Amino acid sequence: MTKNRVSYLAVCLLLFVAGIAVAQRPKEDVGARHPNLAAAQRLARQAWQRVVDAQKANEWDLGGHAQRAKELLDQADNELKAAAVAANHR
Repeated sequence: MTKNRVSYLAVCLLLFVAGIAVAQRPKEDVGARHPNLAAAQRLARQAWQRVVDAQKANEWDLGGHAQRAKELLDQADNELKAAAVAANHR
């Protein structure tokens, strides 16, 4: 193998392992008290998984946009949880 090919494979393996680590992080559910927020959270998580699937299908080469989309979906998930907490305090 050439040096460039070995480097490319090493980077791909690193990205794959990082993707698995991120995909398995724990999430905090909104809960049954707020069904609309819970549904939105569920859809955000499904979208996040679809982005991961797209990354895998495209060998992780999406110009960083897929990763940014996942970060924004994580932010949306956190905001939905915060919205539920705020509603609980009213």
